[in-house]
Amino acid sequence: MKTIAVINQKGGVGKSTTSLSIGAGLILKRYNVLFIDLDAQGNLSHTMVANDTGLSSMDIMVGNTTAEEAIQHTEQGNIIASSPALAGADTTITATGKEYRLKEALSFLTGKYDYVIIDTPPALGILTINALTACHGCIIPAQADIYSLQGISRLYGTIQTVRRYCNPSLQVMGILLTRYNGRAVIGREVAETIEQTAKQFNTKLYKTKIRECTAIKESQAVKSNIFAYAPKSNATADYSALVEEILKGDQDDDNKR
Repeated sequence: MKTIAVINQKGGVGKSTTSLSIGAGLILKRYNVLFIDLDAQGNLSHTMVANDTGLSSMDIMVGNTTAEEAIQHTEQGNIIASSPALAGADTTITATGKEYRLKEALSFLTGKYDYVIIDTPPALGILTINALTACHGCIIPAQADIYSLQGISRLYGTIQTVRRYCNPSLQVMGILLTRYNGRAVIGREVAETIEQTAKQFNTKLYKTKIRECTAIKESQAVKSNIFAYAPKSNATADYSALVEEILKGDQDDDNKR
């Protein structure tokens, strides 16, 4: 079971869309996938039409239930859904070992899923730390702008701290450019700078770039993933290519081991 966190403390970069699209792409390839929504905004849970009155990721974080009991089975896949209570996690989850709550909860699911995809909040608080502690690798969605570049640098400091104290094997799988417009000069220039930054951080900029696509917003409006809503769209082609890159990276890692 490989756990992947989709992370960036900057909002509006497509974390929820990317989480859903990666998971949906893996499901189409016959992998068994579990989604976890750690964002109090609940965008992933909303799109997957999860029950917002059932057990949630906050319940497993505070020990009210097990991860298995919190899983909801939807038409788009299995999910441990969000809760508005996640907004208060930093003041609620304070006991010793607070960084390991999610990792401990997921340990009981080992062997039941091929992939766990974690959608994280736009903040570097206890929920994000839990996601980084629990995951094998993280993917950083970013836009080709200067603010994203600054955010990546700050995020990497947090990742280094988690590696040092909580998860020595944590891997930054790659940086993913979203809402990309290759015709914009500034976009291309920033993309080149982000690629250089990725090398400094011992990771990579994914070859796949997610192009700006109206079908993404339309799929969100009808509560569907991009593969089901617009199978011939640019975004579907891009996320399909991303899933292939992720799987190839996993195969390369297995070969190294």
